[in-house]
Amino acid sequence: MSLKYTAIISDLHLTDAEPSRPKHKVRHPLWKKFKTKQFFMDPALIEFLDEIDRKSHGKPIELVLNGDIFDFDSVMAYPIAPIYKFHWIETRRGLFPREERSVFKMQVVLEEHADLMNALRRFVEKGHSLILIPGNHDVELHFPKVQKTFFDVLNLGPEDTKRVKFVKWFYISENDTLIEHGHQQDPYCLCENPLNPFIVNYNELRIRLPFGNVACRYIMNGMGLFNPHIEKNYIMSVSEYLSFFFRYLLLTQPLIIWTWFWGAVATLIHVTFDRFGEVYKPLEHMEDIVEKAAKDSNTTPKVVRGLQEFFATPATQNPWLIAKELWLDRAFLIFFGLAFTFIFTTQLKLLFGLSFYWVFVPILLLIPFFLFYARSITSLVSTYKEPDEWLFSQQSEITGVHRIVYGHTHIPRHEFYGSVEHLNSGTWSPAFTDVECTQTSERNNYVWIYPSEENPEVRKAELIQFHRKPTSPT
Repeated sequence: MSLKYTAIISDLHLTDAEPSRPKHKVRHPLWKKFKTKQFFMDPALIEFLDEIDRKSHGKPIELVLNGDIFDFDSVMAYPIAPIYKFHWIETRRGLFPREERSVFKMQVVLEEHADLMNALRRFVEKGHSLILIPGNHDVELHFPKVQKTFFDVLNLGPEDTKRVKFVKWFYISENDTLIEHGHQQDPYCLCENPLNPFIVNYNELRIRLPFGNVACRYIMNGMGLFNPHIEKNYIMSVSEYLSFFFRYLLLTQPLIIWTWFWGAVATLIHVTFDRFGEVYKPLEHMEDIVEKAAKDSNTTPKVVRGLQEFFATPATQNPWLIAKELWLDRAFLIFFGLAFTFIFTTQLKLLFGLSFYWVFVPILLLIPFFLFYARSITSLVSTYKEPDEWLFSQQSEITGVHRIVYGHTHIPRHEFYGSVEHLNSGTWSPAFTDVECTQTSERNNYVWIYPSEENPEVRKAELIQFHRKPTSPT
């Protein structure tokens, strides 16, 4: 049997269009402009499917959608007359990860991207395969009814349906390539147990979201002038923040500090309470789940267990670390510092009759210590997303492959770490670095793995940037 062609893309972040239903009200011309339909990547993706179909010369392709294909965290739509009750905060920050809510979000996204779904149907009907790997932004794909919704929209025949499957968190292609999204090595974004990601709260089944995704919902969904798909858009220096505030936020969202503060507190409370959630006990025996995961991923239960050993420790096990990443430690220091200064100065005024303006003396004395503390803290979020040579060597040894493909970082890569070839397909998301959505980062890359001409029994890999065909003037 000849080796297959494999195409890998990730981080499409397909979501609903802004403004979200049912309001359909434009808050501001620049509010989440990157989410408007004019920046949907669907036409490019449809052309991409046609391109790889031509490149395979009629031979079967397995298209691997390597995580964050759907962005459930960014979906702001909610039903008008649901059969279930939802909290008021869900109308402002998105529906919680319960199965019936996740099904609704999936239906909305698939409806918004109907042309792309039709193109995927035609792609599979040509004899190609489709593999879907959940990432951290589409961890809700683990709900069985969400997967069924996807199959219902594709509406394939019985034989074609067999060539479409969801896997747990990784896939091994042709015994030579390990493919996974990469969030399982990121303590801020990992799904703690992709074999059983569910918890039970008040007899209600839900998914335990990673910290980073909870923060996206409570904080980033309320800051519509920041693009969550690219760090340059929201990680700035103090001077850059001030310039951005006076240029864009002063008239649009002047109370953004309050939006950040209550969103950060809500994030901390949410992830802390999730730690106490009861782990769902599935009806299937865990070994049966492992065996099925291994079969779907083209490997053995031993490899599944081995790869699990390299999951990161969730950052949510350390609430103080979470508080630091949310800047809540600095907020609490300012609050308690001011409270202490006020109480101390009030007592001095009562005892010695000092003017209340003496309150500024201890404040000025505390400022250097606060600045020293703030500058000494380094965020580890980006650090954990960098490739790890030791991790690659261990994964290679466990799986027996010498090629590993990740996504997650949005940074396209093709490099070698010792004997291990590492590729990252980057992102197809609307990753604009400016509010007006005129400056975009490099994107639309895919990994293409194909039988080499020198030795058809060995496959080569390339990182290719897709370019749309220029449209001819009418």
